[in-house]
Amino acid sequence: MNKDKTRAVRRKLRVRKKLNNIKKHKLLVFRSSKHIYASVLSESNDKTLCSFSSVKLEKAEGQKKIDVAKIVGSKIAELAIEKGIKEVKFDKGSYKYHGRLKVLADAAREKGLSF
Repeated sequence: MNKDKTRAVRRKLRVRKKLNNIKKHKLLVFRSSKHIYASVLSESNDKTLCSFSSVKLEKAEGQKKIDVAKIVGSKIAELAIEKGIKEVKFDKGSYKYHGRLKVLADAAREKGLSF
């Protein structure tokens, strides 16, 4: 395994280890090169309660990925609050907390989701 892949695996394991002890719903984020996906999972059996992704959006010309991530973050927060979920744990997986991931998290916090 190369160095970057090893770091990503270690980061993912470290994040999941810290989140295992917290008994809250989980906001899981997946990021691909084109899209970003966010879903809220139940605290006990990891069933999906609500989800939203950039695939569901129609991308306007000249719209950047960061702008799309902000929309996805605000929409997932709205959906979670409609379901009665106000507190979640943020599972970023193996991704660093910057760029699209940070924008998504900040947008979700602005809409009232706390983590």
